[in-house]
Amino acid sequence: MAIFARKPRRRFMADINVVPYIDVMLVLLIVFMVTTPLLMQGVKVDLPQAPAEAVEDTDNEPLIVSVKPDGSLYLSVGGDPEEAKSLEAIQELVSRVLAEKPQTPVMVWGDRQVDYGTVVVLMAGLQAAGAANVGLITEPPGAR
Repeated sequence: MAIFARKPRRRFMADINVVPYIDVMLVLLIVFMVTTPLLMQGVKVDLPQAPAEAVEDTDNEPLIVSVKPDGSLYLSVGGDPEEAKSLEAIQELVSRVLAEKPQTPVMVWGDRQVDYGTVVVLMAGLQAAGAANVGLITEPPGAR
């Protein structure tokens, strides 16, 4: 009489192998880390005498002050955006908008040929109008 030894039954494992998911997540993380700096089109500049606050605000449309190579200034709100305005007029409009909506971002869109001093005077004027932070709009690399 032969006695056959029964092998103990193996229990099924109900675990999920997550190693492939971790690999995919690491690859996605690297892709996002590489592409995020390329998507940024503005450089945040904090004014020297202003408290630091975040510029990114999706609820409020930003105020954009454009500077042409000849130094003429244009504002994206308040009348005709194609009409050149003085620094005093821009300060008045910006201060009125910021009094209504203090979280409105203020951005400067300056031409490459504009004198550095013109941009500094404009930024100081915007600070005097109540803009705590001013962003500089730039083109992404390779856009030309």
